[in-house]
Amino acid sequence: MKRILICLFVVLLTTTCKKTGDDNNEEPGDLPDVELKAKVIASGLSLPWEMVYGPDNYIWFTEKAGKISRLNPSTGQVSPLLTISEVRTNGEGGLLGMTLHPDFTANPYVYVVYGYGSTYKAKVVRFTYSGNSLTSPLILLDQIPAASIHNGSRLLISGGKLFISTGDASDQSTPQNVNSLAGKILRINLDGSIPADNPYPNNPVWSFGHRNAQGLVQVGSKIFSSEHGPDSDDEINIIEKGRNYGWPNIKGFCNETGEQSFCSTNNVAEPLINWTPTIAPSGLAYYNSDYIPQFKNSLLLAVLKGTKLMQLKLDAAQTKITATKDFYVNAYGRIRAVTQSPEGKVYICTSNGSDDKIIEIAK
Repeated sequence: MKRILICLFVVLLTTTCKKTGDDNNEEPGDLPDVELKAKVIASGLSLPWEMVYGPDNYIWFTEKAGKISRLNPSTGQVSPLLTISEVRTNGEGGLLGMTLHPDFTANPYVYVVYGYGSTYKAKVVRFTYSGNSLTSPLILLDQIPAASIHNGSRLLISGGKLFISTGDASDQSTPQNVNSLAGKILRINLDGSIPADNPYPNNPVWSFGHRNAQGLVQVGSKIFSSEHGPDSDDEINIIEKGRNYGWPNIKGFCNETGEQSFCSTNNVAEPLINWTPTIAPSGLAYYNSDYIPQFKNSLLLAVLKGTKLMQLKLDAAQTKITATKDFYVNAYGRIRAVTQSPEGKVYICTSNGSDDKIIEIAK
């Protein structure tokens, strides 16, 4: 009798626990969703383009006209560091991407990419941070084709190398030409030299066939990009060494008449997802913190035309997008970039052209 009672108790307890989990729609080990609270922590900005959460617990950000600043997210105080005088704003071009050296204490280097000159070009420049200022500019890569549209350009340091996304600079002959720096993901050493293991000798090209990639983020050993399509087929891609991403011959998947042959002959990598009508995807971040559990193992995508933040849920292998969800639709206008604090708070910046803002998303 005692053994029967114990068994009945165990069965009852198991059933009760299972029922509680089902009521919350949770898998074992999942944390419940938290309520998100958004607040503006900086305003009056002019087209902020990049944000990096620094090791000093400040948000480092660029503005397209040439300004680099630091923002204290606790107080909202903005401290300008440098205005690069040679930056020339030209339509979509100007001061764009930025990244910090991963070991910033030992190597206080800030990497930026910007358009300049009357014959418009772009360059990648490294600055040294000291005494609350940026000095000692060192040009790492120059003569990148630039234009009033399709300039990229995000920067990402991965595996000790600097990755640079470039647009086709309004010239569709460049993305399929591996001797052009336009329409590419480029890869250089942190001193500007060319890595010996790049796919083409003495060439910074890592992948090609890109139209206008404005997001780059590392997830494990993979690099994901977001890319603007023309009148259709915005994309999320996984960037692979030496792969062709199709533009201008291919838009989105290899599913149009005549595309299959080009894709097969040219080893074209298809996107994970595409959007038609277009949404104009921009900055990307990877979220894997318990702070906002519903965002775990997701890409967070800043969306311009679609005026929202989008969550792209990844599968366990991080090779597929299993679901998408929109946040803050039309709440703040065009969203350009997204970053995350070590604690797990999320920050987005707007790109509306006047009184732009940086917004904190927390619980």
